[in-house]
Amino acid sequence: MTTTSEPLLPQPLAPEVRPTFYERWRTRLDSDPRVHRLWSWLAPLLVTLLAAVLRFWNLGHPHAIVFDETYYVKDAWSQWHLGYPSTWPKNPDYAFADGSTDSFTEHPAYVVHPPLGKWIIGLGMALFGADSSFGWRFSVAVFGTATVLVLYLLARSLGGSIVYATVAALFMAVDGLGIVLSRVAILDGILTFFVVLAFWFVVLDRRRHRERLEAAILARSDGLPVAWGPVFWNRPWILAAGAAIGAATAVKWSGLWVLAALGVYLVVDDALARRRAGVLSWPTDALRQGLATFLLFVPVAFVVYLVSWTGWLVTDGGYDRHAVDDNPATGFWTWVPLSLQNLWHYHQSIYGSNINLTSPHNYASPAWQWPLMLRPTSMYYHGMATGVDGCTAGGNGCSEGITSIANPLLWWAAVIAVVYLVWRAIAKRDGRDWLVLTGIVATYVPWLLYPERTIFQFYTIVILPFMLLALTTTLRDLAQLKTQRGFALGRWAAGVLIVAVVLVSAWYYPVWTAMNVPYDFWYLHFNRAGWI
Repeated sequence: MTTTSEPLLPQPLAPEVRPTFYERWRTRLDSDPRVHRLWSWLAPLLVTLLAAVLRFWNLGHPHAIVFDETYYVKDAWSQWHLGYPSTWPKNPDYAFADGSTDSFTEHPAYVVHPPLGKWIIGLGMALFGADSSFGWRFSVAVFGTATVLVLYLLARSLGGSIVYATVAALFMAVDGLGIVLSRVAILDGILTFFVVLAFWFVVLDRRRHRERLEAAILARSDGLPVAWGPVFWNRPWILAAGAAIGAATAVKWSGLWVLAALGVYLVVDDALARRRAGVLSWPTDALRQGLATFLLFVPVAFVVYLVSWTGWLVTDGGYDRHAVDDNPATGFWTWVPLSLQNLWHYHQSIYGSNINLTSPHNYASPAWQWPLMLRPTSMYYHGMATGVDGCTAGGNGCSEGITSIANPLLWWAAVIAVVYLVWRAIAKRDGRDWLVLTGIVATYVPWLLYPERTIFQFYTIVILPFMLLALTTTLRDLAQLKTQRGFALGRWAAGVLIVAVVLVSAWYYPVWTAMNVPYDFWYLHFNRAGWI
């Protein structure tokens, strides 16, 4: 029996998939050294310039002491003159803004944060005048802008991609938390800079340390397993990270949690590197290196922290400066200088005050609320009737306000991305993901231990850079998704989200920067209960 085969039908040609403009640009960026070198400088420059414009534009407005500036601005100025914060006459804020900046007394003020942040704020006041609201916010804006650049460098060191780093830095540049905490003279933006700087130094050390470890193991093993690996003492980036964390702790004590978390990360990451390199006794070997790392990391942090108290130590008027002198029974080892014993006594008092701070506040928000952004902090509000202070709006008049609400789209996308990054870190076992999660844990989880303490949503400024790294990693993975026909669906989705984030930030910018706008326009930005 013969069979007749059916004639072959002509097959339709696959549609030609032309590379998009982005794909052509990425190809040239990766293949042309000149283009790569140009964008490696141009990308961070442009995103940092954008951050500077958003932070320095009209920085001196409002010319008033807003929110917690009432503590840090005046403390910074008296500390600049006396070496320690001192007291002021009753209700001095209006007088200070009007130019009465030298009415501080020589009596010490009781403050619960270390001095470095106030020295930094005081520097701007010394440069531009204490009666200049631009001057007392200048240093904070500089550090906020620099944080965007350092986040770019951190992201570039983590991912190796100009695009990846630029997107992370762009998110930080346009987000409301980053903008507001760079335009109000309080400590949290300065703290964030030093924390991100420390993580960048750790990433630089991680890459160099692994290369040296693998080379050393290979040189001594001849292809066979080795019992012990080398212990490295020459790790300058660990010294730099310790100095940065010491500076962070000298701004706010929450830097201590980052010190502890990074210390654990360094030991665990080194242990896994030794295991991967074939060291047989890798757990014990990592403890040997961990001791060396501790001696490189922690003492320099302590020294930087102690140096920040120089003004208090070399003068006689600071709070508790002579507590032990006046009551020797409160002292301890006689070989410790009295000045350091007095400083320890003061620190005991600060610790008790920090953990027991439970005074009610209308904008207080416990840490469990932060991912949901239930209660952003209003830092300034001024309402005007039509015809007053340049208000030309009819009806409900005009408003000026500063609220630390984050870009809602960016914030909630980042919260979702953190959950994804947890899964990714477990599934892919990438130490870089674990480093980002270490940053999130160190800057968020400790606050959950104090549910009764008076804390605020804007404390999340220190968590934000790591959340944005998680989001950028998520978008990078999303961008790999394509349809069966080759359409770059994931890349388009990521691009749409980035554009939408920028547009939402443009919408919220007036309520982050106290622009004079109609009240009805201002109110449209707060469409959830608890946002006003």
